[in-house]
Amino acid sequence: MHAMLNIAVRAARNAGKVVTQAYEQLDKVEATAKGANDYLSNVAAASEKSITDTIRNAFPEHSFVTEMSGLSKGTDDEYQWVINPLDGTTNFIKGIPHFAISIALRVRGKTEHGVVYDPLRNELFAASRGKSAQLDGYRLRVNKAKDLEGTLVATGFPYRRKHYMESYMAMFGAIFAECNDIRRSGSAALDLAYVAAGRHDGFFELSLKPWEIAAGELLAREAGAIVTDFSGNTDFYQSGNVVCANPKVLKHMLSTIRPHLTDAIKG
Repeated sequence: MHAMLNIAVRAARNAGKVVTQAYEQLDKVEATAKGANDYLSNVAAASEKSITDTIRNAFPEHSFVTEMSGLSKGTDDEYQWVINPLDGTTNFIKGIPHFAISIALRVRGKTEHGVVYDPLRNELFAASRGKSAQLDGYRLRVNKAKDLEGTLVATGFPYRRKHYMESYMAMFGAIFAECNDIRRSGSAALDLAYVAAGRHDGFFELSLKPWEIAAGELLAREAGAIVTDFSGNTDFYQSGNVVCANPKVLKHMLSTIRPHLTDAIKG
């Protein structure tokens, strides 16, 4: 395992201890509104500090982009850690046991290493660019479905952009009519990791943030998936709109979504 990926794994496991301990005492969790239908918690702040402390101890010159603190430039900003200390905060504060820690390292604009860690299940998904994706040391490959028939697709509602709901529901209905079923679990990082693991056959969501995408999309790509925006391009970091599946299923998802795109969500 690459030395930088090792540090990401260590940081994720350290943060996992913080999150798991807090989950056992949910009555002490303090949650505040970050925006409409979007929450931050003192646990996410503690998790983020644990992660950044672990990484800075090894690489003090590197830069960070985190959910809580935004951009923190180091002396070497070619190395940028993209961190979501608690992906699935709403699940966490409601006591729903489905959330994760997401850590990615981007080098000169390319994601080189990524970790998604589910601390309750103790499942650690990890990938390095060009070196495959793994779950607890076992190599991951996406499912081999040829179209949407019989597939299980994951999604997330546009809770930050409810004015997109009409278009989104049209996409949802079109995908649902073609696939076997759809899941909405509340953690995009785990949804992408589950595509990599073959648990989900595809995933789509609007208006995601870089720290929700970075590690999971590397996992999915290294397991054989393609990740695009809704137009089939690679600008999903800019738009936040993500579609992910193996090449054949992705083609069907994009063609199913395309008739329902508006000018505002073509990316």
